[in-house]
Amino acid sequence: MSSQLDRTRALLRKYDFKTKKKYGQNFLVDEGVLRSIVDDAGVTKEDHVLEIGPGIGSMTRLLCEAAGHLTAVEIDEKLIPILREEMKEYDNFTLVEGDVLETDLWEIARSQGGREMTVVANLPYYITTPILMELMQKDLPVRSITVMVQKEVAERMQASPGTKAYGALSLAVQYYAKPVIMEEVPPSCFLPQPKVSSTVIRLERHTEPPVQVQSEKLLFDLIRDSFNQRRKTLANGLGNAGRTGLTKDEIRECIQKIGEKENVRGEALSLEQFAALADAILDFQKKKGES
Repeated sequence: MSSQLDRTRALLRKYDFKTKKKYGQNFLVDEGVLRSIVDDAGVTKEDHVLEIGPGIGSMTRLLCEAAGHLTAVEIDEKLIPILREEMKEYDNFTLVEGDVLETDLWEIARSQGGREMTVVANLPYYITTPILMELMQKDLPVRSITVMVQKEVAERMQASPGTKAYGALSLAVQYYAKPVIMEEVPPSCFLPQPKVSSTVIRLERHTEPPVQVQSEKLLFDLIRDSFNQRRKTLANGLGNAGRTGLTKDEIRECIQKIGEKENVRGEALSLEQFAALADAILDFQKKKGES
């Protein structure tokens, strides 16, 4: 780790760069972990890789060596000259300056013929979920997403019904992808060191959702509403949210239709059961509207 740590410190001194908390900047300084992430992502010369938040380019160089083409999106304007200088020897590298949440990712895909992208990133903890949802919900041509996230967040992504970590993020991620935890990374591997451990997780995109549902929007509305009031029963949580247009008794009737007790909590339902409940509620809404 010392050589990568020394190189990082030298670059920061050379460019008089100060890390910014607002961007959650913690640079990986362990060469072994950097190489391991590239391996975890399964990058090959056939791949167009999208790297989010390349920082000073420590992993970017390794990705360029492994990939066919690499597009990196960096929000911090002060890192742009560092990246341009450090990456000038690579002709398979494209740098995009801006916020990934405001960047036209479809245009980035089209720039390489629209082929599937492999996403690799050391994500800022404060914005992990919005970035992942942007990548998955926009139906982008993304094959897999390999990211470094806070350990607790990775555990939530992979969590099963009935566990403490299980929640709306678990269901959203598992609807779009299969989450596979690859490795844990201690704070000592970063500069500056974060206060929490990190985890590398790979999200393998489903070619088709694992469940069929009449209304995807209703499914995610139910998931959000059920976990917004986690301590309440599912019927009370959904009834209090008022988004379904059904009374609590009508919601209980729908819950019983999918074979669950009327006092069940949302944290006990699997993705398949939430999909069944969404369909049951939609059918009830239609009948109610016809009567």
